[in-house]
Amino acid sequence: MPIYRAPIDHVMFLLRDVFHWDQYAQLPGFADVPLDVVEAILQENAKLCEHVLQPLNASGDREGCQRQSDGSVTTPKGFKDAYQAYVEQGWIGLAAPTAYGGQGLPYALSSVVMEFVCSANMALSMYPGLTMGAVAALLTHASDAQKQLFVPPMIEGRWSGTMNLTEPHCGTDLGLLKTRAVPQADGSYRITGQKIFISAGEHDLTENIIHLVIARIEGAPEGTKGISLFVVPKILVAADGTLGEPNSVSCGSIEHKMGIHGNSTCVMNYDEAQGWLVGEANKGLAAMFVMMNEARLAVGVQGLSQSEVAYQNAVAYAKDRLQGRALSGAKMPERAADSIIVHPDVRRMLLDIKAINEAGRALVLWTALRVDVSHRSADAKAIQNAQDHLGLMTPIIKAVLTDYGFDNAVKAQQVFGGHGYVGEWGMEQFVRDARIAMIYEGANGIQALDLVGRKLPKDGGRAIVAFFTEVKDFITLHHTNADMKPYLEPIGIGLNHLQQATMWFMQNAMTKPDNAGAGAYDYLHLFGHVALGFMWAQMAQTALTLKEQQPEAMETKLVTARYFMERILPDTATRLARITTGATTMMALPADQF
Repeated sequence: MPIYRAPIDHVMFLLRDVFHWDQYAQLPGFADVPLDVVEAILQENAKLCEHVLQPLNASGDREGCQRQSDGSVTTPKGFKDAYQAYVEQGWIGLAAPTAYGGQGLPYALSSVVMEFVCSANMALSMYPGLTMGAVAALLTHASDAQKQLFVPPMIEGRWSGTMNLTEPHCGTDLGLLKTRAVPQADGSYRITGQKIFISAGEHDLTENIIHLVIARIEGAPEGTKGISLFVVPKILVAADGTLGEPNSVSCGSIEHKMGIHGNSTCVMNYDEAQGWLVGEANKGLAAMFVMMNEARLAVGVQGLSQSEVAYQNAVAYAKDRLQGRALSGAKMPERAADSIIVHPDVRRMLLDIKAINEAGRALVLWTALRVDVSHRSADAKAIQNAQDHLGLMTPIIKAVLTDYGFDNAVKAQQVFGGHGYVGEWGMEQFVRDARIAMIYEGANGIQALDLVGRKLPKDGGRAIVAFFTEVKDFITLHHTNADMKPYLEPIGIGLNHLQQATMWFMQNAMTKPDNAGAGAYDYLHLFGHVALGFMWAQMAQTALTLKEQQPEAMETKLVTARYFMERILPDTATRLARITTGATTMMALPADQF
């Protein structure tokens, strides 16, 4: 059976020593959780993840969700009790505003909890995760009355939330949506249409489900300019918060999908369901992106989570499985063979995953702290810088960590050989579950286009210039330290490749947009490699300062950092070469030649 242990030690190293948690004490919520309290909170969450959620992961995958004849959906055995334990311990509202029943603690802390929970049971984690994405949209765009009515029960965990965007003919291009909204005399709307791929669209975990649905009001402009957002509860809610009659919302079917079987991915039918406008009419796209950005960061964490749990199992297997002898001579002469962790190719796979996981976790926390600054700081300049960072890093975290999440799950499966392909070891589930994260909340190719087409030129390139400056300043600050040379020189080369690629787009994409499209995916990964390398450079610098106090742990960090710099970061050169070939060959074949 698969195992999982929450990586608390690495998280505490990042929060305490690399990103200096105490420096954020002036922000609301941080003073309530000094580092000893943070560690205690994470230890409690780890108990829930390791002993309650993780044991249900494989059984939930096998059983899946079941749609009943009346359209209701039952979740796998044990999910209701596990969800209730999650709710009773207060994990849903960890970072939510206290005014609505949340605990008001830092988002950065919540992001760590999110990783642990996803690693333990990705399918189950999606129910509360989607709820908080819906809450974020309501808090940003809903009226005060709507917030008071819907948000507290969602934070409490009595009600859950969903995002209803995709339609059978309408995925990325939301301007094609057909779901319509007809205004009523009482100020409500009648919503009619069908949505597909709706995660947690129907289930038995909560007493109500609050659907956030995009639709077009009768007479609204075509395309994205005519999109509005509506709140459509499964069960109608009276002004005093009591539940009334069922709304005209139903689950038509459950999608039969590759993974995350424990989460009910539904076709949702709206048959003149009663809904209420959230925010302004025809301004739903902005509200939708609040949900999407929250979800994209969470999906990036999902990629990291599956990579981490797959890695832990692969390491345990590699230490235990005996096959062959080390190339340099027997390491376990008293046994019939050596464990496979002695073989360089097995180490290659494990170190690839380890190096990405630790840098990916750092990148998530580095960005999560900027989320806290953007929401909690009183300094306008700090808020602007944090928002610039978030806009730039959201597509990178979503796409790079989910691409690597799947690739690393496959590598971890490969460590098991044939045992990785059969169900009892659990590795093939990690591969199947990781695959969806590359697709939903904006497929990774769309993330690349978002980065190149929207995020780079935004505000005259202010965000990317700030990133270049931050990396350069770090290199300058530490360049006289000879021990930092193995980490600074490679990141300097990678940064140079990123700057060359950025300049190439400026010179070649304006007159020929296909050049941007052809190079966007490689650019996103080039950027991601530099960002991950910057994380390793910071971790290496910290490890050097702590090496005398913690020699074994810090040497492990330094070796892993060198591995990343020597074996993974050089991919930036390949990415740059691909980008600068342009789009000519890629676009040359007529469609009928494929």
